[in-house]
Amino acid sequence: MKYGRTYNFSAGPAMMPEEVLEEIAAEMMNYHGSGMCVMEMSHRSQVFQQIRDEAEADLRTLMGIPENYQVLFIQGGGTVQFAMVPMNLMKNGLACYVETGVWSKKAIAEAKKYGQVRIAASSADQNFSYIPDCSRLDIPENADYVYLCENETINGTTWHTLPDTRGKTLVADQSSMFLSRPCRVEDYGLIWGGVQKNVGPAGMSIVIIRKDLIREDLPAFVPTYLSYKTHADAGSLYNTPNCWAIYCCGKVFKYLLRHGGLEAMAARNAEKAAVLYDFLDQSRFFTGAVRKEDRSLMNVPFVSPSKEQDAAVVAAAKAAGFDNLKGHKSVGGLRASIYNAMPKEGVEALVAFLAQYEAQHL
Repeated sequence: MKYGRTYNFSAGPAMMPEEVLEEIAAEMMNYHGSGMCVMEMSHRSQVFQQIRDEAEADLRTLMGIPENYQVLFIQGGGTVQFAMVPMNLMKNGLACYVETGVWSKKAIAEAKKYGQVRIAASSADQNFSYIPDCSRLDIPENADYVYLCENETINGTTWHTLPDTRGKTLVADQSSMFLSRPCRVEDYGLIWGGVQKNVGPAGMSIVIIRKDLIREDLPAFVPTYLSYKTHADAGSLYNTPNCWAIYCCGKVFKYLLRHGGLEAMAARNAEKAAVLYDFLDQSRFFTGAVRKEDRSLMNVPFVSPSKEQDAAVVAAAKAAGFDNLKGHKSVGGLRASIYNAMPKEGVEALVAFLAQYEAQHL
């Protein structure tokens, strides 16, 4: 780590690659001879159009996005997409949701405002510490889609096998694992991700939607801005977009392409997550919160023997240069988010700190 930066284990906004931040800093006052910072330039300018177009092209290359899918850059994070998905996709007024944690629960609550929601499977019986078996889901014939949160940021679970949706459209919130591993886009009808966790700065979501799902016949109550067709028709430039986020995400896409793409990120993420999980598995002081086979490589929740010790660990960690280890307020405990930009050295340093803390407090 350079520049006196801390190891930031925040779930989002989160670390960005130093290489990317250096590029952004170098272009801050004068982007490519334009005489302007990207934050100052018109979203209708040819310069910004090139930034936007390159970002989409690089994302398509990274993920292998087929031509029959539209890429949209939409202002707002997950809370907006919780509403946009049912507003745009509920034709029959019924959708199936898999309940695996805090964020899928929030999506369910929002979807209920626009139609009927069936909980196809749930892991609530064990505090969302596992992914339920979804190989034989009971999905009604008139269901519009099946929705899942593919990586629960707060609860620390991830899907390794997608559910059998019985031919129904699969919708996935990939926010906290977006671009962390290869993805077969054609397995989904719609993928969305808030970018502030693993890609860029806060304030935008990326939506990848199969073109046949983009509707013209939306209910009259759907605001113009909350129609996917509005953004698709305007190339994500219907109004002033989050220009800065698009620019920064574009930089991250190029960084990922330079460093081996999503296959390389998956290998790197598995390697550094193993460092932390191996420690937790042998620890007599700290305990992981998730069933082994469903553990996230991005978000690692764990606990010490008590809430008081959890708080003491957070304080001691911050003093030692490890920030944002406090678990989410809804579940407590501790959590280390180790997205693409977190170097393996950061995880190794954290484990060394935790091991020392354990030795001193057993």
